Amino acid sequence: MNLVELLILAVGLAMDAFAVAVCKGLSVKKISAKHPVIVGLYFGFFQAAMPMIGYFLGKQFSDKINAIDHWVAFILLGIIGANMIKGSIKEKEEEDECSSCKDVDNSLKVKEMLVLSVATSIDALAVGITFAFLKVNILMATSFIGAVTFLISAAGVIIGNIFGGKLKSKAEMAGGIILVCLGTKILLQHLGILG
Repeated sequence: MNLVELLILAVGLAMDAFAVAVCKGLSVKKISAKHPVIVGLYFGFFQAAMPMIGYFLGKQFSDKINAIDHWVAFILLGIIGANMIKGSIKEKEEEDECSSCKDVDNSLKVKEMLVLSVATSIDALAVGITFAFLKVNILMATSFIGAVTFLISAAGVIIGNIFGGKLKSKAEMAGGIILVCLGTKILLQHLGILG
């Protein structure tokens, strides 16, 4: 696998993380430098770690992981998306009643970020399994994938915040819908319904 192919693969893998990072940017009222860095680090780390894990699992577990990766991503993204939709409805009610602001730190809680990071990197685990069958320098490949994902995710938070700042609760609802649609797309692609 050459550098151009690896770049294309890294960008492709980072698109799920980018979509979620945009959603995170939408949910943050006032962005600081830590937001894109934290989101980028979480997503970049997991997008690098999952192919490494997949590589070492390799041939022994490839059938089992390929059989369930789409279900795991679908369920995790569906749960997080549904929670974002529910939160946006609650936030809208609070805005109507008392104009309260949502705590910015809530959007970067470790538990939520771990779930999102795992959900967006499930496909990278499967890619790592394919790396086990190819002549790939796994350390270089996973480091590159992680760095690309970090940059794309950090940019996604900023883009989401710039365009989502005026949308308030509607932006969080849109983010939740995007996550649910993303999980559904992953499931449908793996089931062969979408090309």
